[in-house]
Amino acid sequence: MKDRLREAVFDVLATAVKGKHAIDLFAGTAALGLEALSRGAARATLIERHFPTARLIEQSIASLDVADLASVYAGDAFLWPRQHHDWAALTQLPWLVLCSPPWAFFADRTEDMVGLITALHQRAPAGSQFVVEADEQFDFGLLASLGEWDLHQYPPAVIGFHQVQNGFQIHSLSR
Repeated sequence: MKDRLREAVFDVLATAVKGKHAIDLFAGTAALGLEALSRGAARATLIERHFPTARLIEQSIASLDVADLASVYAGDAFLWPRQHHDWAALTQLPWLVLCSPPWAFFADRTEDMVGLITALHQRAPAGSQFVVEADEQFDFGLLASLGEWDLHQYPPAVIGFHQVQNGFQIHSLSR
């Protein structure tokens, strides 16, 4: 995501970032997840499949002194929901899901992209926010079953914002 677009996204989100667990699905340089931390996110999980880049993200986290707030998952974002096992810990805070993949994924892996966003939506705590960056060719109607999306045009990019109304609930067995 380009700098001007990232700034526009965080201007739209404004205070909605505060206290959330940022999940940067296709982290790249981790600019989105780290920006979320700088704007008040409580935690960040940065998912990057390119191992050398994931190591660079870990170095950035250490140099910014946010190792206690951020973690890196070096692996495929499409597999992460199936491989993550501690959902109770992850769902203690509402999420800020940041999804800025290579745009080709929306054309070449449409089903995978919709499946990933849907799977995370089903697990997301109430009050979670999704931010999806795509190009003008992606049909956000494919995500309509999740609820309403607020679309912002930044040609050639389109950013979809979505707030989870009734999220995943962890039910305690103790009374």
